[in-house]
Amino acid sequence: MIEAILLVGGQGTRLRPLTISTPKPMLPVAGFPCTEHQISRAKEAGIGRIILGTSYRAEVFEEYFDHGQDAGVELVYAVEDEPLGTGGAIRNAANHLTCGPDDPVVIFNGDVLTGLDIAGLIEKWREAEADVALYLTRVEDPRAYGLVPTDETGRVLEFREKPTTPEEIVTDQINAGCYVFRRSVIDSIPDGVPVSVERETFPALLNSGATVIGVVDEGYWLDLGTPLAFAQGSADLVLGNAPSPLVAGNVGDSFVDSSAQVSPTAILRNGTYVGPGATIGDSAIVDASVIFPDVVIGENSIVTKSIVSAGAVIGTGVVITEAVIAELAIIGDRSILESGARVFPGESVEPASTVKAWVD
Repeated sequence: MIEAILLVGGQGTRLRPLTISTPKPMLPVAGFPCTEHQISRAKEAGIGRIILGTSYRAEVFEEYFDHGQDAGVELVYAVEDEPLGTGGAIRNAANHLTCGPDDPVVIFNGDVLTGLDIAGLIEKWREAEADVALYLTRVEDPRAYGLVPTDETGRVLEFREKPTTPEEIVTDQINAGCYVFRRSVIDSIPDGVPVSVERETFPALLNSGATVIGVVDEGYWLDLGTPLAFAQGSADLVLGNAPSPLVAGNVGDSFVDSSAQVSPTAILRNGTYVGPGATIGDSAIVDASVIFPDVVIGENSIVTKSIVSAGAVIGTGVVITEAVIAELAIIGDRSILESGARVFPGESVEPASTVKAWVD
């Protein structure tokens, strides 16, 4: 049985106010928590036991998943009392592993939606007799990411911080947030102290002569860390652009829970998800958006590339573009929410108001 560690301890500050009460990995993407999509794909790849490395609102995960009876994999929880960084979180979770020193352990970042061939990455690790195999993806503009150049055999040459000049862009390959570790390598990470796997563990492995390979996968990849990316990831799942066993068979222009009430004159398009108990009024247009449970959207309102959280009420004739509406918020009739606007839990927006981009 292959074991994995799923890192789900982040606070998701870029997704506030959605993450005030819910950890980012537990926010519903196309109707299911991102973590549930990841667990289902791990199970598909033959992984039978997953340690969830938790910290912020750790109890939410166990309340939802228990120990994996419904998910079909064994789930174990490793809670950080204080943030330990990516490497420290991996080492903390490793205390719950049962595999031997030379066995593979798959590591997932909890905020990435991917179509990675997980079983293929494990096989590449075996073939290379590697200490670590990294999942790499190519991006058009790598300036926001750490770069991972490799040689013709796939061995990692170095780990570069985010480039600041054109000359520093030596590759379009970036760390995509999934790894296969030899168990003994994880055990060598200091226990109980903050460690960055990207800035400390990986460079140290290269310096020691360890075999670290990069495997480029051309499939789907998206960091769900921002509201726009979150909405896009949900839409991509609904449209079938991103794979998940949980939404297979529901592919279409929209995915509407059976308990939602949608007016026959409303238009849902471009991968919109509508959750349980939601109501969409006459002639409303909901485009590439995520509508949480029990939301009410009034007639003639237009919601585009936005997230409307549970129990929020959107009045009539409202225009919302690339915005985030937190739970139980109320948006008055004829209001306009501009790109980047965020309305916090329970807040009310007066009718005919304009809400501009939120500034932290």
